[in-house]
Formats: sequence, structure tokens, C-alpha cells
Amino acid sequence: MIGWTLSVDGVGGRIVETEAYDHEDPASHSFAGPTERNAVMFGAAGAVYVYRSYGIHWCMNLVTAGPASAVLIRAIEPTDGLDLMIARRGLDDPRRLCSGPGRLCQALGVSRDLNGMRIDRPPFALTPGLPAEVIVGPRIGITKAVALPWRFGEAGSRFLSRPFPKA
Repeated sequence: MIGWTLSVDGVGGRIVETEAYDHEDPASHSFAGPTERNAVMFGAAGAVYVYRSYGIHWCMNLVTAGPASAVLIRAIEPTDGLDLMIARRGLDDPRRLCSGPGRLCQALGVSRDLNGMRIDRPPFALTPGLPAEVIVGPRIGITKAVALPWRFGEAGSRFLSRPFPKA
């Protein structure tokens, strides 16, 4: 999905960073089985899984075809609806508007109300983009299975949440 465009009610941009999670991954919300919180992950591919991280930030995942698997959208390069993103985030540095899953959700207006909705229906739009050079590295912000190389980013993007380790 690196290079694809994601928007919510017309506000969004190019995806520049993601992380993958599956049901056999101890860092995944689905690892211990279904709960009220993670039920969307056990449903159909294409659903949006929204959860609160550390009781503070909303995070948005796209459920994939694997059993109870999802992709966390970590960062986008903001391109559409910048004025609204700036108002929602209270800052005007484009690089910091959507560089992290919590920032991204705040800028796009994503909350629990969107949990379980389909990514291929309004208010969402997800469209393929030009292929980007993708770099791979360990996931961040977790304590289990940290070393798995399931974090993906656009090489050279200044909109990543954090730099990738040097190869």
C-alpha cells in the first residue's frame, strides 16, 4: 500500500509507512483470540479496525485477507484537506501532520465511530498509486516480536514517523 492514496471525507494523502500484524504474532491484538475490542480483525478483509492506543490516540488498521491480520497505517504524506488537518492538529508543519498513527488519525478525523466500516465505501477512499521504492525494517512502538521486519516505508520520504535503521 506504500504509494497508495488514503482519504477520509476527502482529507488525506499518500501512504508512506505501514506495519503488518497477523494472528500468530504476539504483538497483534488478535494473538489471544477474539475480544470485543478486536472483533473487526476476525471479520472480512477490507474492514477498518480502529482502536485506542495507550488510552490516548486512535490508530487505524486495514483488515487483510489473512486470518485475523491487519495493516496499521503509520504515516501519510498529506496532500488533500491540509487546512482541515492543520485545524484538527493545531499545527501547520506538513511533515508533522500525519507522521505517526495517532497524529494521522487526529488529522483525518478518525475515531472509534469508523471502526468496522469498509475501506472501499464512504467516508473512505483508497486508491492505488504509483509504485514507490519500499524499505523494510523492524516495527516500532511495541514490546513483543519487535525484530520482525514488518514495517514498510517509502524510501526517502520526509513524512515517516521515524527513520528506518541503516541497512
